[in-house]
Amino acid sequence: MKLVPLIVTALSMAASSVSAQTKWDLPAAYAAGNFHTENLVQFANDVDKASGGKLKITVHANASLFKAPEIKRAVQSGQAQLGEVLLVNFENEWPVYGLDGIPFLATSYKEAFKLYQAQKPALDKKLAEQGMMMLYAVAWPPQGLYTKKEVSSVADMRKIKWRAYSPSTAKIADLIGAQPVTVQAAELSQALATGVVEAYMSSGSTGFDTKTYEHLKYWYDTQAWLPKNAVLVNRKAFEALDKATQDAVMKAGADAEKRGWKISEEKNDFYKKALAEKGMKILPPSPKLTADFKQVGGIMLEDWVKKAGPEGKAITDAYRK
Repeated sequence: MKLVPLIVTALSMAASSVSAQTKWDLPAAYAAGNFHTENLVQFANDVDKASGGKLKITVHANASLFKAPEIKRAVQSGQAQLGEVLLVNFENEWPVYGLDGIPFLATSYKEAFKLYQAQKPALDKKLAEQGMMMLYAVAWPPQGLYTKKEVSSVADMRKIKWRAYSPSTAKIADLIGAQPVTVQAAELSQALATGVVEAYMSSGSTGFDTKTYEHLKYWYDTQAWLPKNAVLVNRKAFEALDKATQDAVMKAGADAEKRGWKISEEKNDFYKKALAEKGMKILPPSPKLTADFKQVGGIMLEDWVKKAGPEGKAITDAYRK
């Protein structure tokens, strides 16, 4: 009979151990092999280790839990505790989200990080108002132009079927006379295979992950902009954690940001070499094409500042100091 209390005690201890463990879902829009996703998995592992297994984060890659445009709302509403978003996707909601999608405003990693620092106070404030906080953000490699045929100016792309994944890439299509088609990363391979998309601007990473080289043969290294992915967390979910676990999440986030920017820069050359090995022609843009895109960028920045008002001007002024 003495075994009964021992069994009861053991069961209650096991139950309290299970209840002490918190599980979070982290939806992401990109493939499991993408460097952003691999960084997320490392972040989740770091949190698990630092929290002593108290917080388990499951990364759902390739838009398998929520589609890319749905992830921010899912985190905001608490359907997911945290998630990774491409900030430029949400420019129509608030102009500052789209600042790093303006062509030729920030064209290097150094400039992109400086722009991030100028944006960050406003981003943190807005996300707090929306019941969220940003754990970290990491830039994509510089954006280039994928095309089916050789081009030497934007005039060569009029009426071409152009993949738009954000308000800014749709705006570029309008300004150059292309036909914008909204296609997120998870659907891009199929869109290319079926001829829905004939050209788009993105990093070497996207071209490699989606096997764009099987359908488009040219990539112009325009280095037009470096958009950022940001990992957002639901504030109520975060505040429900004990202090030690909160600290573990923040530390893992800071480490992921530092690691992510470093990997992005290192991978930039890798992707270009890998695309070339797959038969894609990696070319510098012609002076005319560069001049045309810079003109597009100038128009877009002017429009952006009008929309963003004093808040936007303060950010661009801080960036240019």
